[in-house]
Amino acid sequence: MALRDELLKSIWHAFTALDVDKSGKVSKSQLKVLSHNLCTVMKIPHDPVALEEHFKDDDEGPVSNQGYMPYLNKFILDKVKDNFDRQEFNKMCWTLCFRKNMDQNSLVISNDDAYKIWCIFNFLSEDRYPLIIVTEEIEYFLRKLTEAMGGSWVEERFEDYKLQLDSRQQCLNVWELITVVGSGHFSKGMDRQTLSMGINEVYQELILDVLKQGYMMKKGHKRKNWTERWFMLKPNSISYYVGEDLAENKGNILLDGNCTVEPLQDKEGKKCLFLIRSSLKSFEISASDKKKKQEWIQAIQTCVTLLRQGRPAPHREARQKRRELRLRQQAEQEELELRMRELQTANEAKQLELENMRKALEEAAANAAEEERRRLQTQTELQDRYRMDLEREKMVRQQMEEQVAQKSTELEQYLQRVRELEDMYRQLEDALEDERRARQDEEAVRKLQARLLEEEATKRAELEQIHLRQQRAISETEAEKQELERERLAKESALQDAMKQLEHLEQERQGALEQYQTVMKKLEDATNNTKTWKHKVAEHEGLLRLIQPGSKGQKMITNWGPAAFSEAELNLREKKWQQMKNQPTQAQ
Repeated sequence: MALRDELLKSIWHAFTALDVDKSGKVSKSQLKVLSHNLCTVMKIPHDPVALEEHFKDDDEGPVSNQGYMPYLNKFILDKVKDNFDRQEFNKMCWTLCFRKNMDQNSLVISNDDAYKIWCIFNFLSEDRYPLIIVTEEIEYFLRKLTEAMGGSWVEERFEDYKLQLDSRQQCLNVWELITVVGSGHFSKGMDRQTLSMGINEVYQELILDVLKQGYMMKKGHKRKNWTERWFMLKPNSISYYVGEDLAENKGNILLDGNCTVEPLQDKEGKKCLFLIRSSLKSFEISASDKKKKQEWIQAIQTCVTLLRQGRPAPHREARQKRRELRLRQQAEQEELELRMRELQTANEAKQLELENMRKALEEAAANAAEEERRRLQTQTELQDRYRMDLEREKMVRQQMEEQVAQKSTELEQYLQRVRELEDMYRQLEDALEDERRARQDEEAVRKLQARLLEEEATKRAELEQIHLRQQRAISETEAEKQELERERLAKESALQDAMKQLEHLEQERQGALEQYQTVMKKLEDATNNTKTWKHKVAEHEGLLRLIQPGSKGQKMITNWGPAAFSEAELNLREKKWQQMKNQPTQAQ
């Protein structure tokens, strides 16, 4: 805890005590006296005009705690240094507040013991105002007090008391804590002196940072004699006195990270020896027994280790860890409560949604039942109507059956003939459609062949031009030979690409030729089918004339129909083109 936070807690008690009517405000005259006393105790130059200047715009009445804080921070706490007696400071604040809030007659402890509990409360209380001490810190203090009195901790007694706290507020203010300890509720079976000694021991550990104390023998540096002293170990020093009343301080051993402590062999009739090496001197100490010797060595080594690591006293570090743990638990609890509220809200929304769905289902079920009733009623009416119509139809049917029986034979023959004719007409139409599609495919193939031949001729002309340019390039001068050689290689590469394209066109032409042959086959099949069905139709009706097959001569191939060249001429042209294509290759 920072020095400012420690001082603010004691000052808060003093300010609250001056607030007689509990309105949260104190008169400026009382604040002047309080400020003067604070400056005197903390050894700060007091400026009586500063308070008047600070509150010159607020002359209507007393000053609140929030209004006094800026003045306190600026003119007092910002100037304070850790060079004053904190016990005197605490005593001054305690004197201002205890008479108003504490009933001495109902307590079994002295005023001094109550003051020490007040200091312990300030040390263990939370850093929020009004100051309170939580259940965990109450248990920690009462455990410490019970151990200091040499008693045994009764968990059940504290659990019962904690239940009473939980039913109220789960925390205590300083006067309630003094009442709990001063009433002897947790010190039953102990006399007042034992309780006072226990409070004093806890006070020395938590407030005065006394980690260990007791009588031991010390060897003098000049006369080398052994003298019994009362030793008191703090985090950064060891003080030794004539007696445990601390009336006369005989010296201090300053501890730092370079100090060491080590056991010594028995000598000069002294046992349980150990040596403390500080940066200035070495001290030989004799404990009363081996257990205390080991306890002192371990305690001093712990202090040196903490100094090396720059850590606070163990009880201060433990308090900080407990606070951090409470903060984490509080954050987790708040997060859990938030999640629970979210889940509860979601659950309520879901319940509302389910209720709406239930109402909707009930309404839908009622509507469905009403619809079903109407449907059944309508169905019943329709069944009655259909039954009457059916009876009438039966009577009509009986009358018609006699007439139908006479014409059934004629009608059956007529219908059979009609079905046969319809089937033949449908088959004829299908054959004609196949023939039409075959002629369209033939025309498309012819166009494709013509386009491929035209592209082939164009490519061949380009190849011939490339070959001629290549021949002329070879006949150029020798000085341009290397440049021409590179151009020749590039042209050869282009020529190879063109050859590949030409081969690809040849493959496409072959594919088109195969497709054309397939179309011709389909056309021939369609023609044969047409002829067959024409004969059948003519035999039945005698109304259709036969579709005669075309000429038996060679079929001509062209991009626009018959008249360009036949298939034999096409093969001859292919052979000539192949020979012309091979000649440039052989020449190279």
